[in-house]
Amino acid sequence: MTQRVDLATVMDRLAIDEVVSGYAAAVDDGDWAGYRALFTPSGRADYSSAGGVEGPAAEVADWLAQTMELFPVRQHLIVNRVIRLEDRGGWPGDSAEVRADFLNPMRLAGPGDTGTAPNFVAAGRYSFALARTPDGWRLTGVTVHEKWRRMPV
Repeated sequence: MTQRVDLATVMDRLAIDEVVSGYAAAVDDGDWAGYRALFTPSGRADYSSAGGVEGPAAEVADWLAQTMELFPVRQHLIVNRVIRLEDRGGWPGDSAEVRADFLNPMRLAGPGDTGTAPNFVAAGRYSFALARTPDGWRLTGVTVHEKWRRMPV
């Protein structure tokens, strides 16, 4: 590879990492317009393994907006990111996949609850699919693979 191709690959990896971090921040902050903006127009999300919905990202954002009202405190920790860029014979391509683990502590609020400590934790792995667009890297798909959860007793 040439130095120019290496630099392009580094820049792609940083841009992709920013999309994944933006995804977590959008969900945690309830920024549903920001969530939608991370996806291509045909992008999809699948939360079915966690008891959620699967479908077009805009519709899933509506579902998340309603569902996340149950959790006034939430934080996604997305770690162990493995980024695989499409390789076109030594040149970077226009698609990528990211596999990343998550730990998601949240506060399930009850009547009159003003606490901030998490009392609900879910964990698992995300599969992100991305495409290079004229506006930068965007998600074409997100799949949640929930492995475990701990709920209040």
